[in-house]
Amino acid sequence: MDKAYKILSLRENISNRKAKEMLDLGLVFVNGKKIRASDLVSPKTPLKILSLESPEVLFEDNFILAVSKPPFFDSYDLEKKFSGYKLLNRLDKQTSGVILLTKDSDFKNKVINEFKQGLVYKEYLTLVKGIIPQDLVIDKPILTLKGNYAKSKIDNKLGKKAITNITPLRLINKNTLLKVVIKTGRTHQIRLHLDSINHPILGDNIYGREPFARLMLHSYKISLFDYKFCSNKGSFWKYLQD
Repeated sequence: MDKAYKILSLRENISNRKAKEMLDLGLVFVNGKKIRASDLVSPKTPLKILSLESPEVLFEDNFILAVSKPPFFDSYDLEKKFSGYKLLNRLDKQTSGVILLTKDSDFKNKVINEFKQGLVYKEYLTLVKGIIPQDLVIDKPILTLKGNYAKSKIDNKLGKKAITNITPLRLINKNTLLKVVIKTGRTHQIRLHLDSINHPILGDNIYGREPFARLMLHSYKISLFDYKFCSNKGSFWKYLQD
């Protein structure tokens, strides 16, 4: 038995640093469960290793760049990949889907104002544990606590307004594929709200802790001004098979 990062380093002929990075990103599994760099693993243990996807450009003009962000990819790394561009919105590292950037500072200010006024349409798809038979509106205030990493909780006294609208689309192996529409954008809003009704998102390692290959949350559509963007790219879709 040895630490997982050492086993992975030898198995894949990569540096210990690279092995730790892959484990920290949640790309390595044993018997369907993610393992950490410090976990003890036998040299003979079969490892399943997910490959990193690359961002894909959906649309570009003089004002806006729309990208389909893959899971395990930090939103801020898009500013490095697309030099000169600044983020207009952000997604959790494990969340995939539409993300927007711009080079135009005036346009950025206009978009920020649209987000603040709740005028941007944001639609997500997510796969949650259990069966949800009907549309629901989750209206629970959220308080975000910030330390080494951000984590949110429901707080009726100190929390900020947060509304999540969910629509069941179909059942997949006794789990429910949902359309989720939000106007507010609190930290981990969708993840926390769904966990609060006992239907956590599959693959969420913070709320609900339901093991899966990845966080099954995807930013599917964004509409603002005259723009409409949709992402049906990436690994999210292959896990929606019955």
